Amino acid sequence: MKDIQPTATSSALPSDHPKMPAQKVGVLLANLGTPDATSYWPMRRYLSEFLSDRRVIDYSPWFWQPLLQLVILSKRPFSSGEAYASIWNNEVDESPLLTITKEQTSKIEIALRDRYGAEVEVDYCMRYGNPSTESKLRALVKKGCQKILFFPLYPQYAGATTATANDQFFRALMKERWQPATRTVPAYFEHPLYIDALAQSVHRAYTNGMKPDVLVTSYHGLPKRYLTEGDPYHCQCQKTSRLLKEKLGWQDEEVVVTFQSRFGPEEWLQPYTVEEVARLAKDGKKNLAIMAPAFSADCVETLEEINEEIRESFLEAGGETFTYIPCLNSDDAHITALMSVIETELKGWV
Repeated sequence: MKDIQPTATSSALPSDHPKMPAQKVGVLLANLGTPDATSYWPMRRYLSEFLSDRRVIDYSPWFWQPLLQLVILSKRPFSSGEAYASIWNNEVDESPLLTITKEQTSKIEIALRDRYGAEVEVDYCMRYGNPSTESKLRALVKKGCQKILFFPLYPQYAGATTATANDQFFRALMKERWQPATRTVPAYFEHPLYIDALAQSVHRAYTNGMKPDVLVTSYHGLPKRYLTEGDPYHCQCQKTSRLLKEKLGWQDEEVVVTFQSRFGPEEWLQPYTVEEVARLAKDGKKNLAIMAPAFSADCVETLEEINEEIRESFLEAGGETFTYIPCLNSDDAHITALMSVIETELKGWV
């Protein structure tokens, strides 16, 4: 490990010079976000920020904002609040996404400290809600981080996830008088250790040697138009599932790719998960497993949408066994994969 050279020694600075912290490298993990609570106003604030993002909904603000503020946000905070309440971590009064992101950050911090000592600072932020990207970037700068690796925790790149997280990070950088050098982490959808971690999670769900009739890999959806406009997300999702299938040694028909969480009137990436699981049940696939490889941490889209709404669709169509395989979360194999990505991107800095 290289020794850190401070920008100036205390003897070289005038007595009235502000104290200069030792130079460090920062790693800032970023996830989607979370409301502060499940009641109406916290949900409304969170949804307004999320649904006002032009990377997420790219309709003209002249059309979209009146519809959003006057119609959608008068009702949706109630239904979304109920969904969050059904999976809320009441013990610490926060969403599971926040709890899990804290756990991931803690494990990565310990691993990086073991590897590099105090040279590296690790923290996390959210694209929407709290803690904000701006506040956590500011905190790292105050700790002396003159180089920062920004890591959006999305295995597959999409403009509505990775790009908007990067946008927010760059906007925060614009407010820094002395900007740190920065790097952003590319998509890791085909990283061997990430694929290994996914395969291990499937094996854990079937330790008795049995396996489902079909494994559904359900990814968060996007408008189909985004694909035709150049977003690589759909292709990267397909490759992740193909590599997982090959790692498991399963046949093509045993792994199905679907997309969930569509919003609005236009066509989204298909097949839609909620409809596809019903079709599979009607076609005789009575024992189904489902996982969400695009989510680095369990959240409302997995714990509520998949494990409640999509489960119900499958069982009502005649399915018998529905097994939800949790996200990789803070599993050791996942942390190992994330550490491998981080260490690759830190080369030359530590």
